[in-house]
Amino acid sequence: MLNRLPEIIEPLHLADKRGELKGQIAVSSLQRIADLLFDDSGSVTVELFFGREGRLPKIEGRIQTVLQLKCQSCLQALEFPIDSVVKLGIVKTVDQANRLPEDYEPLLVEEDTMLLRDVIEDELLLSLPAYPKHQHSCFVAHSDNNKTNSPAQDSQPVRENPFSILATLKKTGDL
Repeated sequence: MLNRLPEIIEPLHLADKRGELKGQIAVSSLQRIADLLFDDSGSVTVELFFGREGRLPKIEGRIQTVLQLKCQSCLQALEFPIDSVVKLGIVKTVDQANRLPEDYEPLLVEEDTMLLRDVIEDELLLSLPAYPKHQHSCFVAHSDNNKTNSPAQDSQPVRENPFSILATLKKTGDL
């Protein structure tokens, strides 16, 4: 088993030779998801098998990792496990992509070589939620912790809301 993955691959050549890639890639090397991460430590475990199904060159396998995303409510770390099954049909044209079997996603190759990191990063991006946030109400819990930790906040005088008169007018119907 290769622990070191190649940086550049030839997907069609690997499919013809029934190639196999197994190893790990550092999360810190994935530049397109860097802004979504709270911490870029860790690695992505990759198992990809190249082959052909009839005339269709394909990639099948699995990508696994645990990413530390930024919670969009509290901006703290959110542990997000990913176990993505990869089923890609290697195509050169959009017409070929449209003719793929339903259970395959297209991998459009315009040149003979491509970065393996791009394939892995594409699969990870498809697995990420649009709005990552904790299951619990973290924003409320985070603000409650701030209130209990700072007793100086309670000693400040409560200011009167300048718009409170509008609330009373609305209730009486004089508005």
